[in-house]
Amino acid sequence: MAWWGWMIVGVALLGTELLFIDAQFFLVFLGLAAVVVGLAALFGLGGPEWVQWILFGILALIFMFGFRGRLYSKLRGNPPGFDDSLAGQTFTLDKGLDAGAEGRAPYRGTTWRVLNAGPAAIQPGTRVRIVDADGLILKVEAAE
Repeated sequence: MAWWGWMIVGVALLGTELLFIDAQFFLVFLGLAAVVVGLAALFGLGGPEWVQWILFGILALIFMFGFRGRLYSKLRGNPPGFDDSLAGQTFTLDKGLDAGAEGRAPYRGTTWRVLNAGPAAIQPGTRVRIVDADGLILKVEAAE
């Protein structure tokens, strides 16, 4: 493909991602790879067409796996002051739990599996603090 063809494809992919759709930065890196291949072809480093396509694929993978995650988390990460962990949150346990026992408890509008991670039994109606969330299991202990 001619160098200008790569540049058109690259700019079209970049523009599509940035102006029309939100594909989570996949098209940006495909477009960037196409622009780099176009520049290489412009300066006579492109080689035959099959080499350009292989170079495009390799660059697209390198850009996506090397930079996409960092750029995406930097631009679209959690807003400042937002903490999505459950550790440290408190709620009232409606049923008692022996030390090391597992049960179910309502929290934030749904029923969770809870595990008493503390050394003592927890009585019904006791305020508990979430120590850790392991998948869908909340590890709790009595709040002081």
